[in-house]
Amino acid sequence: MNHNLSRALIVVAALMTGHAFAQSVNVKDAWARATVQGQKATGAFMTLTAKADSTLIGVSSSVAAVAEVHEMKMDGNVMQMRALTEGLRLPAGKAVELKPGGFHVMLMDLKLPLQKDTTIPVTLRFKDAKGAESTLDIKVPVSTAAPKGDAGGHQHMHEAPAKP
Repeated sequence: MNHNLSRALIVVAALMTGHAFAQSVNVKDAWARATVQGQKATGAFMTLTAKADSTLIGVSSSVAAVAEVHEMKMDGNVMQMRALTEGLRLPAGKAVELKPGGFHVMLMDLKLPLQKDTTIPVTLRFKDAKGAESTLDIKVPVSTAAPKGDAGGHQHMHEAPAKP
């Protein structure tokens, strides 16, 4: 078997493994907040729904040197933000919203300003209840505000294609 064919088969097998799990997590209404020149951090938001118990264990993007899943919450009268080092649990069938002021993706040390009406690549990393890991690559629209859903904005949904 030639070297190129071997490499192609390995790539196909890896892609099939990722798709098998990734198709069990739907991403809806993804968006990232636009930035201004010199701004080094922003948030990305979306709604995740897993078909089986899963955990969002990581995130990355080529537009940021650092990307983390964060939580914002009130502690007395102080708003606190922290990275979720154990990941974000996604209970089966329950929509988990990543939104301003709550769970969100933090993109830090931005390599360029994020301009409205563009898209950025984001890779989500998941672990299922059996410990199997996979990734899902999505294109996230950049905006100054959340999509309006049915109220005139567009809905953005990602789901890996179903296996034949």
